[in-house]
Amino acid sequence: MKNYIYILLASSVMIFSCQEEKAKPKVKYTGKEAKSLQKDTTKLEVADLPIQFEGSNVLVYAIGNLTVGDINRKGSYESASAYEGVSGFHVSNSMENEITGYLQNLKFQEIGSDSLYVLSDKVMQIERVSYLKNNKMLVYVLADADTNQDAMIDSNDIKSLYISSELGKNFTKISTELQELIDWKHIESSNKLFFRTIEDANKNGEFDKKDKIHYHVVNLKDNKVSEYFPM
Repeated sequence: MKNYIYILLASSVMIFSCQEEKAKPKVKYTGKEAKSLQKDTTKLEVADLPIQFEGSNVLVYAIGNLTVGDINRKGSYESASAYEGVSGFHVSNSMENEITGYLQNLKFQEIGSDSLYVLSDKVMQIERVSYLKNNKMLVYVLADADTNQDAMIDSNDIKSLYISSELGKNFTKISTELQELIDWKHIESSNKLFFRTIEDANKNGEFDKKDKIHYHVVNLKDNKVSEYFPM
C-alpha cells in the first residue's frame, strides 16, 4: 500500500512538473551568429505522388522526410512528423485546393512538360500550401529561419507567409521578419489577401498579451503589401 501511494505521489509530481514546464520560446535574442544547419542523415527524403489543384495546369510534388530505421507491421516507414494520421511513405495530406504536412520543399511540373521546377533552395519547413484558383497563385505558411536557435527549423520557430505563382515562381515572403503569422484570409471580391501577425514587442522571446498585433493587406493585382489599422 505504501509503495502504491509513493508511486501515485511521484506520478502527480511528474504531471505537475510537465504542466509547469514552459514551451520553447519562438525567438531568442542572443546576438550570436546562427549556426549552419546540418542535413539529418537519419531521415529519408521522399516525394509524394503528384497533386493537381482544380483548375490548374501544374503538377505539385510535396517533398519531406521519413525516419529511416524501424519498419511497422505493414512493412512501411513511419512518418517522421506523424502529421494528422499521415503514415507509411506519405509526407503530406491533400484536399481541395490545399496541401498540409511538414515539408522541406516542393517541385512543380507543367502538364505536357518533362521539366521540374524547384520552389526554393532555402532550408525551411512548409506546413500549409493553399491554391487561389482565380489568381493562379499559391499561399504558403512556413518556418524559414531557426528563430529559437535550437539548430533546426521546425514548428517551434516563427511562421511566415509567402506567395508564388502556381508554378512556384516569384516565391516571395510577404510577412515581416520576426513576426509570427496568426492567420490569413483571401477576399475574392476585392482581390485582396488579408493577414495578421504578432510582434514580440517586449523582446522576451514569447508571444503574449504584452505584444503588438499587426494587420496587413496584399493587393493581388501587384502583390503590394501594406499595413492597415482597424483598431
